Formats: sequence, C-alpha cells, structure tokens
Amino acid sequence: MSAPTTKTFGKSTRSVPHSTEKAQKWYPAEDEAKPRKVRKTIRPWAPRSTLQPGTVLILLAGRFRGKRVVLLKNLDQGVLLVTGPFKINGVPLRRVNSRYVIATSVKVDLAGIDSAKVEEISGPKYFTADKAKEKAGEDAFFKQGEKAQKKEVSSSRAADQKAIDKALIANIKKVDMLASYLSTSFSLRKGDKPHLMKW
Repeated sequence: MSAPTTKTFGKSTRSVPHSTEKAQKWYPAEDEAKPRKVRKTIRPWAPRSTLQPGTVLILLAGRFRGKRVVLLKNLDQGVLLVTGPFKINGVPLRRVNSRYVIATSVKVDLAGIDSAKVEEISGPKYFTADKAKEKAGEDAFFKQGEKAQKKEVSSSRAADQKAIDKALIANIKKVDMLASYLSTSFSLRKGDKPHLMKW
C-alpha cells in the first residue's frame, strides 16, 4: 500500500489518499453472497441408556418390522448388531439403525456367547455382499419374466449364526415364556395408546 501524499491548499495542508485507497466510483448492484457460519458441532454418537447388550428390542422398520430381537452390541454411527435368534423368530444376525427400534425392559443373559465371534461379526467387511453384476444383454432380456433365483446363504455365515444362537437359546430357555415372547410379533390395534405403554 502506498503512503498518502500531503497537499497544500491555501494556508492549510491535508493528506490525499492514494488512488488505490479511494472509494470506488462504481459498485455491484447485488451484494456478494457470503457463506453462512455453521455453529453446529460434530459430536460422537452415544447410545441411549436403554440400549444395553442383552436388551430385547422391537424393530419398527425394514423387512423384519414388528419382530422382537436381542441386542448383541452397539456399533459405530448409531448402528446396532442384533439377532432373533434365527431359530425362534427367523431374524438372522443383522445391523439395524438405532432410531428405528424400541427398547423394552426385558433382558436376555448373554453369558456363554463367544465375544471373539461377536467382534468378528461386528467388523465393517462382514456384511458387505459380493454383488455379481449381470451384463445387460440378450440373456438378461429373456430372463426378465422368470422368477429370481433364491439367494444362497454362505456356509460360514450360517455357522456363525448357529454359534451365536446356541448359547443364546440356552439362556432364553431358562426363563419361562421368554421364547414365546420373542417369537410373537408386535402390533398395534384399534384403541392402543403407545405413549401410555410401559415397555
């Protein structure tokens, strides 16, 4: 920046700013858009106090909505690892969003479950499916009317399911009526008031 120059006008002197510091003769008619300041802070996800391992949950969305499942572990980003068990209500080992579950006051003892196996299942790469993309050609065109082939469950996934469910079912059978409670689906009827229910 250049220093202002001093000029004499009659008996007085005054400083004249440099041409670069002078006010612009023309200015844009529209104001320049300034980005808004985001005041939200990113906080790490913390599970609700009711979402403890062993708690019986009611699924509210997805393929198994209405089913009662057992919570095995809290994962990252608000995801929960649950199981039916599969032999009781047909819900396999799967991940669900914590926003779409209701935690009940019923708890199942998780004693005897292999913690190393639960850690292996809760890994990020365990549930990534190998999707074989079919090429869009003549074969794909003629297969449109046919029934889709049933997905085969891998033997390792089935073995993990049995290993987890074996100890879990043994603990469930120790409690009277717990197996039948898990096998029944949750539903609301006319006149039911969910806000007054004690979960």
